[in-house]
Amino acid sequence: QVQLVESGGGLVQAGGSLRLSCAASGSIFSINVMGWYRQAPGKERELVATITSGGSTNYAASVKGRFTISRDNAKGMVYLQLNSLKPEDTGVYYCYSNNYYGAYWGQGTQVSVSS
Repeated sequence: QVQLVESGGGLVQAGGSLRLSCAASGSIFSINVMGWYRQAPGKERELVATITSGGSTNYAASVKGRFTISRDNAKGMVYLQLNSLKPEDTGVYYCYSNNYYGAYWGQGTQVSVSS
């Protein structure tokens, strides 16, 4: 089992920055992929970025060049640096991880970007 807890959300003006953190506990050394998804009001949850245990990254086209995902395997942490934020980046950001046994989600942290 893996438990995930996000932190770092908030309200920021367009063009600003935030850094999200996600702390994993439990079987952290079994984790393969970690990442971030988001869900805007009235929309489906969508992938933002993922990172494998080996450091390979994948980004949604809408955030490429603005967001950076990173990971500390030893600490069970994954981070998302959000730069040049836009109002359309507003939503609840969920931490995600998976291992041999399944997928895990955090409770989410709200990111709100004002124009």
